[in-house]
Amino acid sequence: MEQPRLGFWQIWNMSFGFLGIQFGWGLQMANMSAIYEYLHARPDQIPMLWLAAPLAGLIIQPVVGHMSDRTWNRLGRRRPYFLAGAILSSLVLILMPNSSELWIAAGLLWVLDASINVSMEPFRAFVADLLPDEQRTRGFAMQSIFIGLGAVAGSAMPYVLSRCFTCRKTTPPEPFLRRSRFRTTWARPFSSRR
Repeated sequence: MEQPRLGFWQIWNMSFGFLGIQFGWGLQMANMSAIYEYLHARPDQIPMLWLAAPLAGLIIQPVVGHMSDRTWNRLGRRRPYFLAGAILSSLVLILMPNSSELWIAAGLLWVLDASINVSMEPFRAFVADLLPDEQRTRGFAMQSIFIGLGAVAGSAMPYVLSRCFTCRKTTPPEPFLRRSRFRTTWARPFSSRR
């Protein structure tokens, strides 16, 4: 079955999700080492903690790609994965800066990488699903533009926010999870710091 030709704005619209995906990667890349250092990770531990991204991609992308090829429901083939990955990524991006322990931050990084990969692989296949052969190059080029824009915006966000808002150089507030009931009832037995 031949797919219909799509206009510029339709291709723009179907590729726009990569802006958010790469924004999430950019935020992660710009902030995770600082979060790990704040949680007292030694410099020799940080490379091991960063293994989440390549391992999550290695495992998650082929599995999700295979599953999304065979999924059909009222949302379509790919959209359930976009939705699940976006919601989970958003929640993790809110929780991660508030991590109280190194193991929590490392675990959240794995969840973030997995959820971003859940969204990303079906997005790549979206172009092949919806565009005819002669427009696929244009579709992948549009995705690449959004990948670049999202990576730059996400990576620059800490700098932009620190310059646009009044930030005094003080001790950061205690993370939410450190002062919450979660830490005192469940996480304390596993805590590396007492």
